[in-house]
Amino acid sequence: MPEIAAGFEAGVERFRREAFPPRAELFRRLATTHTPNALFIGCSDARVVPELITQREPGELFVIRTAGNLVPAYGQGADGIAASIEYAVNALGVADIVVCGHSACGAMTALASGTDMSSLPATADWLRHADSSQALLDASQQGEERIAALIRFNVATQLTHLRTHPSVARALARDALTLHGWVYDIGSGRVEALDTAAGAPARQAA
Repeated sequence: MPEIAAGFEAGVERFRREAFPPRAELFRRLATTHTPNALFIGCSDARVVPELITQREPGELFVIRTAGNLVPAYGQGADGIAASIEYAVNALGVADIVVCGHSACGAMTALASGTDMSSLPATADWLRHADSSQALLDASQQGEERIAALIRFNVATQLTHLRTHPSVARALARDALTLHGWVYDIGSGRVEALDTAAGAPARQAA
C-alpha cells in the first residue's frame, strides 16, 4: 500500500484513534446510507470549511467547492459541477442549496483589482463565470469596498446561474427547494444571509 503523504499520516492516525471511536455508530450508518439534506457550494479556499462553519456532522452536507464559488450556467457539455448539482437535487433530494462567498476571496480580489492573469490562463478562463457580477460594480467603488461589493454581487450571480439548471428549476417550481446566498467573514466568523436579488445583506445568519 502506498504510504500516506508526509505530514498527513499523523492526522490520519489521530482521526482513527481519537475522532472515529466516539462517532463509530455514525460512520457505521454512513457506510450504507447517504442522505444529506443540503448542498453547500463554496470556494476552494482552504480557509472556508463548510462542515466547520455550519457545524454539521459527516453525511449532512453535499459539498461542491470551486474557485470563487462559481457555478457555470447550465450547458450541454459534460460538466462535473452540473452533474453534482443534478445528483444532489434529483437523486439525493436536498431541500436547500447554499452558495457561500467569503471575505478576502482571492478570485474576487483579482477581478476587482484588475490583476494580470496572463500567467494563469485556465484560471482567467474560469473566472469569466463572474463577468456579470463585475458588470454590477459601481465605478466609484475602490479598494476593499469594491472587493466586498463584488463578493456579494457574485453570490447573487451564481444563484442566478444555478436557476438555469433544469433539476434546480423543476425543484423550485414545485417548492421542493430553497436557495440561499451567504457571505462568510473569516476574521469574525460571522455569516451574512444576502438578499439574493440585490446582492445586499438581508440579515446575519450566525
